[in-house]
Amino acid sequence: MPSLSKQRQIIGLAVWLLVSFAASAIGAVASIQAKTFYGQLVQPSWAPPPTVFGPVWTVLFALMGIAAWLVWRSEGFRSNRQALTLFLVQLFFNALWSWLFFAWQLGALAFADIVLLWVLIATTLVLFWRIRPLAGALLIPYLLWVSFAGALNYTLWQLNPQILG
Repeated sequence: MPSLSKQRQIIGLAVWLLVSFAASAIGAVASIQAKTFYGQLVQPSWAPPPTVFGPVWTVLFALMGIAAWLVWRSEGFRSNRQALTLFLVQLFFNALWSWLFFAWQLGALAFADIVLLWVLIATTLVLFWRIRPLAGALLIPYLLWVSFAGALNYTLWQLNPQILG
């Protein structure tokens, strides 16, 4: 791929950030009442307060967009189709989780989604790493947070079967 102009690189970064934050926005629509709903659930002692989630996810979606942009910058979408398509698929399952958990209150399906999401993130991380190690490294905090979120999802589902049955 020929060297990208500075303007094209900036536009590319904006697009990948927009794509990442679009997934965030889709999940956020399902999470409008999340703070209230989350507060009604029986919580494990290690559960973070609701105010932690917004800032953490904002940073993670920014890192995801930057990681995808770094991969895109390396030979473009066609040459990195598998890695970037997988990135888009994992964004779909990320957004879906909020609908399953908060909007539809389906604890088991939300947990199944987060397990699949974890596998997709791990695979995307490996593919990104092979193309551009920094891009893979930028996904490590995301994988760690989703690991924690998976444990929290499972625990909340088990502690609240009447709500998340």
